[in-house]
Amino acid sequence: MAKLRLQINTLKMIEVVVNDRLGKKVRVKCLGEDSVGDFKKVLSLQIGTQPNKIVLQKGGSVLKDHISLEDYEVHDQTNLELYYL
Repeated sequence: MAKLRLQINTLKMIEVVVNDRLGKKVRVKCLGEDSVGDFKKVLSLQIGTQPNKIVLQKGGSVLKDHISLEDYEVHDQTNLELYYL
């Protein structure tokens, strides 16, 4: 029973806030275990831009596609900066 409870807690959805420099704010629901690349795919569907044309930053650091959001300490209501290539 403890293992099942642990698995349910680790699959908790988070909502990440993404801001671009033009004042557009998008809220994206995802899992903390999602890779940045997967997150970009979901984001690209919401904003209508190709995922390979998106750059995400947190605190001035560019997020790499193969690393998970939780590895970058992205949690519920975290703000990310959005830049277009």
